[in-house]
Amino acid sequence: MKNTTLAKRRRLRMTRLIDFRDAGEANRWRAINDAVMGGVSRGGLTVEDGTGVFSGETSLENNGGFASVRRDPEAFDLARQAGIALRVRGDGRRYQLRLYTDQLPEGAAYRAEFQPAAGDWQRITLPWHAFEAVFRGRRLPEMPPIDPSRIEQLGMMIVDRQAGPFRLELAWLDAP
Repeated sequence: MKNTTLAKRRRLRMTRLIDFRDAGEANRWRAINDAVMGGVSRGGLTVEDGTGVFSGETSLENNGGFASVRRDPEAFDLARQAGIALRVRGDGRRYQLRLYTDQLPEGAAYRAEFQPAAGDWQRITLPWHAFEAVFRGRRLPEMPPIDPSRIEQLGMMIVDRQAGPFRLELAWLDAP
């Protein structure tokens, strides 16, 4: 009984950021792949049966190797939250959740990496201290830590230096 009450309280404190059961969610995402630098990787986000699917194929040709998607900008004041939680089913490859704020120069982001096991749904929690400032893959140690009250946009990226198909399924993103 006691554990059930505690679990209910934890669920009530969460803020649902993105739910892929929302019919319009697929239209809020844009692909940004390595073609911007001459690469030939491809990727994008679709929604299949209420699940977001970030998929495509990475290629190392022409110094490429990344695929990404970004959601349309939206102010997320998450100052009272502890981080971001994702319910995902992966393929064993390493992914990044990227957060964009006005704290960083254009094109820079705060990233946190995660590698879900292949084939199983799991919840991954990324606390704010897991996010580091980066620009084109390079760390920006002189930048301040992320201010969760200033998050303006989020995205997903794969840049694991492996060529081949990828597929990351997302049920939702919450702020615990």
